[in-house]
Amino acid sequence: MPPSTGRSRRTTVSIPRMRRAEARAIAEVLSAGRRAALVTHVNADGDGVGSEVALWHALAARGVRAAIANPTPVPERFGFLFEGIGPADKSSAAAKYLEGADVIIVVDISDLSRLGHLGTLVGARDVPVICIDHHVSQGALPEGPRMVDATACATGELVYDLFRALKWEITPAIATSLYVAILTDTGGFRFSNTTARTLHVAGELVDHGVDPEEIYSRVYASNPEGRIRLLTEVLETLVVEHDTGLAWVTIPNGALERHGLRSEHLEGVVELPRSIEGVRLALQFRRIANGRIKISFRSVGAVDAAGLAERFGGGGHRKAAGASLEGSLAEVQAVVIRAAREALIGG
Repeated sequence: MPPSTGRSRRTTVSIPRMRRAEARAIAEVLSAGRRAALVTHVNADGDGVGSEVALWHALAARGVRAAIANPTPVPERFGFLFEGIGPADKSSAAAKYLEGADVIIVVDISDLSRLGHLGTLVGARDVPVICIDHHVSQGALPEGPRMVDATACATGELVYDLFRALKWEITPAIATSLYVAILTDTGGFRFSNTTARTLHVAGELVDHGVDPEEIYSRVYASNPEGRIRLLTEVLETLVVEHDTGLAWVTIPNGALERHGLRSEHLEGVVELPRSIEGVRLALQFRRIANGRIKISFRSVGAVDAAGLAERFGGGGHRKAAGASLEGSLAEVQAVVIRAAREALIGG
């Protein structure tokens, strides 16, 4: 059922004073006529893409010539956000648009290394680099205005505050993009980063034209058959250590290709071992294109997934993090699982 058009659009969520000041600093470098390149981390998620698309709409309405220029293609399941604005995504020619930009806006990441092959280019540009991010690390980006706050549930929440602080209109398209950002980074409002404020913001986005059922269908209920068949292979690798509260799965080599899938279709797989009763830390191992082993960390309760990932050069949120290591699958699993056990026993 479409959202009611008779709902009140009263704003009730207050904006922190610091975020208001940060919003004004960001606005100062986004004057009409400027060329802005929007970029997020490799293998973009719903928070990164949703935040980018919302910013694209807002900037376009203000005469800023914006383009989304990511290091990897936008996942198909978020393609509906680009309906009617398909040309906004210039990821296939990202370097070109970054080289011609007057200002670069990095969202959902504050570390050049997570920008893949675009990291060096962004670091070398002598233009303001805006960063809007909710991760713990301040990262290492060139100078520019910042709106970085680890207490936000998602980058989409910060973008919402940016628009509100600047009194920029939140259209139905912007509201939908921000709702996707917040929905996906809170695990459908299930993770511990979901606060009363999160739900108030989501409610206001619904008042601005979001259809929650339609978004759920687009994001979570449009899996290809191959993903379900892949899960049967992955679950065969499941190991559960009830005494430590540790569980892990491994993505078999060649499984994505066998089922006609891409890496984006693995999103949420690590949630399966995390959902087992008594599990406090879940891991997922997968060999990636550069020969390294990628590890996804998901925790329950007080276990710090980001702290563990940082030991291996990674990072993320307290409940969801990632890292990658050189070595064989067996070698990497031995090292990471040993560290995970120690963290669980110590915690």
